[in-house]
Amino acid sequence: MSVPATAAPSARDPLALAIDRAAGARPIDGNRLEHHPDSPRALDAMLAAIVAARRWVHFENYIIRDDATGQRFADALIERARAGVAVRVLYDALGSFGTSRRYWRRLTQAGAEVRAFHPLLTRHPFDLFARDHRKLLVTDGGWAMTGGLCIGDEWAGDPARGRRPWRDTMVAVTGPGAAALDGAFARIWRRTGPPLPPDELEADPAECGSSTARVVAGAPGRARVYRAVQLLAASATDRLWITDAYLIAPPPLYASLLDAARAGVDVRLLVPGTSDLPVLRDSTRIGYRDLLRAGARIFEWQGPMLHAKTLLVDHRWARVGSSNLNVSSLLGNYELDLFAECNHLAAALAQQFLRDLASSREIVLQARRRFLPPRLVGAPAAAPAPVPEPRHKRSGYELGAVAVVTLRRVAGGLRRAITSTAALVFAGVGVLLLAFPRVMAIALAAGAFALALAFGLYTFERRRSRDADDG
Repeated sequence: MSVPATAAPSARDPLALAIDRAAGARPIDGNRLEHHPDSPRALDAMLAAIVAARRWVHFENYIIRDDATGQRFADALIERARAGVAVRVLYDALGSFGTSRRYWRRLTQAGAEVRAFHPLLTRHPFDLFARDHRKLLVTDGGWAMTGGLCIGDEWAGDPARGRRPWRDTMVAVTGPGAAALDGAFARIWRRTGPPLPPDELEADPAECGSSTARVVAGAPGRARVYRAVQLLAASATDRLWITDAYLIAPPPLYASLLDAARAGVDVRLLVPGTSDLPVLRDSTRIGYRDLLRAGARIFEWQGPMLHAKTLLVDHRWARVGSSNLNVSSLLGNYELDLFAECNHLAAALAQQFLRDLASSREIVLQARRRFLPPRLVGAPAAAPAPVPEPRHKRSGYELGAVAVVTLRRVAGGLRRAITSTAALVFAGVGVLLLAFPRVMAIALAAGAFALALAFGLYTFERRRSRDADDG
């Protein structure tokens, strides 16, 4: 759905300046934004943009599967590469772990350049914890799409087999903001090898709309999205509506949500009712009671999986991106988010949020007798779903997530065995220290020096990486 954006306030106010500094991003005027809340249509829009590319395609995603959806993208990228278009593909080695080498080989043989971000077999083991969780497509420097959508059949769905698509959100950007997103791609591409050729960064798209956008490229330890979201949460006076796939807010951000709700702000959280990562869903529920007591409202989506990451603050600020509101995304990964001052985009996101609530159940507190804490129970959302949703048939990936819950229950029965083994191991180490103090001291010292060397190398690499990012 096209969003004819309105202009942001011409006078720069203190909040906007604070967001700029916290996010490390400048405001970019003159953009046209297009809201894509339908995952299959967003995939089609991305494929159409690839087919229409004439100079270059810069494609980056945390997950690129080699299923039917992934093959559609491979075919489009291969066709462009053979036509002489510069095709660059960057995938995360962990997120795309199951994708076959043959898939990447097809792309490289056609002339595309493919790189893996932070390979799993590396001489820098600490890099394993910092992943490229971004989702981005840029064509010719003047059009880009970013958000939370990965490349796989989960997002495309399969009506013939009764599988509904995952619910996700993307935003297409036309104008100067697309060139800024291309610059973000160039910086992370440079981290994995030689930089992009200069002619692939010379696009200077003309202003074609009136939306102001900020491109926030999150990096480990920088907390750019974290600081910006916390500022927006603290500034909310009317509404604070959050959709998040894996919401486990760090304590300061969680406190901001509580404070906003207590101050009378309309705080609503929309999270998955069933998740591909059940452990995180259980962790999300830990903070429900305090939020509900403070006046916030919490809704659990009843579809197959809610994977969107959006934020609405009052009627001015909107965020769409790859960052989930948890420590891993906000402090540990490379992320990419678009912060927009655009009334029309905010209105489109608000309409979608309300539609999603119609397919959700609201979580409320139910009092219990005596001194027991109130029980969390589900109630139907206030507005009924306008159209009954077809029954969803779980895919193999979703069935695997259900299996995780079963394994956790089995593992619970092994806790005593694990703790007993740990007790015996530490007792054995103590006996060895008493019996062979000199030998054990040498072994422990060698281990300590090895760890010190590893941490020193990691610090050096991080400093060099930050210098490269700042450059």
